[in-house]
Amino acid sequence: MKIYNSGKVVIGLIIFIGLVTFPFFYNKGKAIAKPEPKIDTPAIMQLQDKKCVEPRDFMRAEHMRLLNDWRDSAVRDGKRIYVNSEGKQFTISLQNTCMHCHSNKKEFCDRCHSYVAVKPYCWGCHIEPKENKS
Repeated sequence: MKIYNSGKVVIGLIIFIGLVTFPFFYNKGKAIAKPEPKIDTPAIMQLQDKKCVEPRDFMRAEHMRLLNDWRDSAVRDGKRIYVNSEGKQFTISLQNTCMHCHSNKKEFCDRCHSYVAVKPYCWGCHIEPKENKS
Protein backbone atom coordinates (compact mmCIF):
# COMPACT_ATOMS: atom_id res chain seq x y z
CA MET A 1 0.00 0.00 0.00
CA LYS A 2 1.44 3.33 -1.05
CA ILE A 3 0.54 6.55 0.72
CA TYR A 4 0.15 9.42 -1.69
CA ASN A 5 1.32 12.87 -0.65
CA SER A 6 2.98 11.47 2.48
CA GLY A 7 5.36 14.45 2.57
CA LYS A 8 2.42 16.89 2.73
CA VAL A 9 0.71 14.80 5.41
CA VAL A 10 3.85 14.76 7.57
CA ILE A 11 4.34 18.52 7.14
CA GLY A 12 0.66 19.06 7.98
CA LEU A 13 0.98 16.96 11.13
CA ILE A 14 4.09 18.87 12.21
CA ILE A 15 2.32 22.21 11.70
CA PHE A 16 -0.76 20.93 13.57
CA ILE A 17 1.30 19.70 16.53
CA GLY A 18 3.22 22.99 16.57
CA LEU A 19 0.01 25.04 16.67
CA VAL A 20 -1.56 22.89 19.39
CA THR A 21 1.53 22.97 21.63
CA PHE A 22 2.47 26.63 20.98
CA PRO A 23 0.53 28.07 23.98
CA PHE A 24 2.25 25.65 26.37
CA PHE A 25 5.74 26.51 25.14
CA TYR A 26 4.98 30.23 24.88
CA ASN A 27 3.84 30.41 28.53
CA LYS A 28 6.52 28.12 29.96
CA GLY A 29 8.10 29.75 33.01
CA LYS A 30 5.60 32.62 33.06
CA ALA A 31 3.30 31.31 35.78
CA ILE A 32 1.94 33.93 38.10
CA ALA A 33 2.20 33.30 41.82
CA LYS A 34 -1.06 32.39 43.53
CA PRO A 35 -2.49 35.51 45.17
CA GLU A 36 -3.04 35.72 48.89
CA PRO A 37 -6.14 37.75 49.76
CA LYS A 38 -5.50 40.75 51.99
CA ILE A 39 -7.30 40.33 55.29
CA ASP A 40 -5.97 43.40 57.06
CA THR A 41 -9.06 45.59 56.90
CA PRO A 42 -9.95 47.74 59.92
CA ALA A 43 -13.02 45.60 60.70
CA ILE A 44 -10.98 42.38 60.72
CA MET A 45 -8.20 43.94 62.80
CA GLN A 46 -10.75 44.90 65.49
CA LEU A 47 -12.12 41.37 65.81
CA GLN A 48 -11.10 39.43 68.90
CA ASP A 49 -11.84 36.09 67.22
CA LYS A 50 -10.67 36.43 63.61
CA LYS A 51 -12.96 33.80 62.08
CA CYS A 52 -15.11 33.99 58.99
CA VAL A 53 -18.60 32.48 58.84
CA GLU A 54 -16.97 29.12 58.05
CA PRO A 55 -13.34 27.85 58.27
CA ARG A 56 -10.78 29.29 55.84
CA ASP A 57 -10.37 26.15 53.70
CA PHE A 58 -14.13 25.82 53.31
CA MET A 59 -14.47 29.48 52.32
CA ARG A 60 -11.67 29.26 49.76
CA ALA A 61 -13.22 26.25 48.07
CA GLU A 62 -16.95 26.77 48.62
CA HIS A 63 -17.64 30.49 49.05
CA MET A 64 -19.58 30.78 45.79
CA ARG A 65 -21.80 27.83 46.67
CA LEU A 66 -22.35 29.35 50.13
CA LEU A 67 -23.29 32.69 48.56
CA ASN A 68 -25.67 30.96 46.13
CA ASP A 69 -27.27 29.09 49.04
CA TRP A 70 -27.56 32.37 50.95
CA ARG A 71 -29.20 34.03 47.96
CA ASP A 72 -31.72 31.20 47.62
CA SER A 73 -32.44 31.18 51.36
CA ALA A 74 -32.90 34.93 51.61
CA VAL A 75 -34.69 35.71 48.36
CA ARG A 76 -36.72 32.57 47.78
CA ASP A 77 -37.35 31.32 51.31
CA GLY A 78 -37.19 34.56 53.32
CA LYS A 79 -34.63 33.03 55.68
CA ARG A 80 -32.17 35.71 56.87
CA ILE A 81 -30.12 33.84 59.49
CA TYR A 82 -27.28 31.41 58.68
CA VAL A 83 -26.07 28.94 61.30
CA ASN A 84 -22.50 27.87 60.62
CA SER A 85 -20.80 24.54 61.35
CA GLU A 86 -19.99 25.71 64.90
CA GLY A 87 -23.59 26.72 65.64
CA LYS A 88 -22.91 30.47 65.48
CA GLN A 89 -25.52 32.66 63.77
CA PHE A 90 -24.84 35.23 61.04
CA THR A 91 -27.10 37.54 59.08
CA ILE A 92 -27.40 36.38 55.47
CA SER A 93 -26.12 39.46 53.63
CA LEU A 94 -23.32 39.90 51.12
CA GLN A 95 -22.97 43.61 51.80
CA ASN A 96 -23.57 43.70 55.55
CA THR A 97 -21.90 40.45 56.59
CA CYS A 98 -19.22 39.60 54.00
CA MET A 99 -18.29 43.07 52.80
CA HIS A 100 -18.35 44.48 56.34
CA CYS A 101 -15.10 42.63 57.07
CA HIS A 102 -13.82 42.20 53.51
CA SER A 103 -14.25 45.83 52.52
CA ASN A 104 -11.12 45.75 50.35
CA LYS A 105 -12.83 44.30 47.25
CA LYS A 106 -9.90 45.03 44.92
CA GLU A 107 -7.37 43.34 47.19
CA PHE A 108 -9.60 40.56 48.51
CA CYS A 109 -12.13 39.58 45.83
CA ASP A 110 -10.78 40.92 42.55
CA ARG A 111 -7.22 39.66 43.01
CA CYS A 112 -8.24 35.99 43.20
CA HIS A 113 -11.06 36.23 40.70
CA SER A 114 -8.69 37.78 38.14
CA TYR A 115 -6.11 35.07 38.81
CA VAL A 116 -8.60 32.30 37.98
CA ALA A 117 -10.31 34.33 35.21
CA VAL A 118 -13.73 34.35 36.89
CA LYS A 119 -16.23 37.18 36.61
CA PRO A 120 -18.65 36.85 39.53
CA TYR A 121 -22.16 38.11 38.95
CA CYS A 122 -22.63 39.47 42.48
CA TRP A 123 -22.41 43.07 41.36
CA GLY A 124 -25.19 42.71 38.82
CA CYS A 125 -27.65 43.05 41.72
CA HIS A 126 -25.53 44.38 44.60
CA ILE A 127 -23.83 47.77 44.77
CA GLU A 128 -20.04 47.51 44.70
CA PRO A 129 -18.52 48.81 47.93
CA LYS A 130 -16.73 52.13 47.83
CA GLU A 131 -13.13 51.70 48.88
CA ASN A 132 -10.88 54.19 50.59
CA LYS A 133 -8.09 55.42 48.34
CA SER A 134 -5.24 55.00 50.80
